[in-house]
Amino acid sequence: MKSMTGYGRATAALGKATLTIQVNSVNRKTLDLSVSLPSEWEELEAGIRDAVRTVAARGKVHVRIEISGDAESRAVDWDDEGVAATIARLRTLADAQNLEFDPTPELLWQVANSHRQNGATFDGETSKEVALDALDEALRSFAAMRAKEGEALLIDFIGRMDILKRLVENIAVRAPEVAPAHRETLLKRLSDSGLDFDLDDERVLKEIAFYADRCDVTEEIIRLRSHLDQFSTLIRSEAEIGRKAEFILQEVGREVNTIGSKANDLTIARHVIEMKNELDRVKEQIANVE
Repeated sequence: MKSMTGYGRATAALGKATLTIQVNSVNRKTLDLSVSLPSEWEELEAGIRDAVRTVAARGKVHVRIEISGDAESRAVDWDDEGVAATIARLRTLADAQNLEFDPTPELLWQVANSHRQNGATFDGETSKEVALDALDEALRSFAAMRAKEGEALLIDFIGRMDILKRLVENIAVRAPEVAPAHRETLLKRLSDSGLDFDLDDERVLKEIAFYADRCDVTEEIIRLRSHLDQFSTLIRSEAEIGRKAEFILQEVGREVNTIGSKANDLTIARHVIEMKNELDRVKEQIANVE
């Protein structure tokens, strides 16, 4: 079991600069992946996305790549010859169109920025190898945290499944007593009313039989046991379990609600309330599971 919450970080030297990669995630029903990286490193984005998909199937995952260093490594160095050539070409184009050409500071900045160089730019296979190695380290840390969080969730789920199963068995013990208790209550009321009636009166027998059928929760108990066993098996598997677990819990809630509406018994009603409380806690936590 893996949690959808995780964090990983790695750094690497890149010339005089430092490359930092951070990966973090929070809950999301599907995989929502975003990547922030320097514009000159955009060709790495597809590989980064593929790498993340090997360790995360769900969650809102964000990968951030930053480059930092001393003043020298951060200083921008423009290609003066390239800037001059571009300006000259623009001037020639303007003259050919009989247009006045007076470069503004904004234009100069845009042209210069398109020809900038610094010590931390993406310079081929070496930088790519450094970046992908750092990404691999960050993703290992990220996956390890998600696995550790998943272990904690698993322990919590196992405890809550034990509570839910115990409550189901309490209901199973109490359920057969509900109809006889109703029969005694009905007969006592009829007796206390002072009416003259026969215990074998067809109307009395029909009422008792109808009530016994209406409050029978045997099928619901059988299905509940099955659903809880399925959930217990599922949470111990290594596969992506979040969606299937949510479906099983939905079915558990349906059976619990049916028992609560059919049983018409105070003891069972108390067990149902406890089950709903535990079920809400499990649903809240399963939202964190991949």
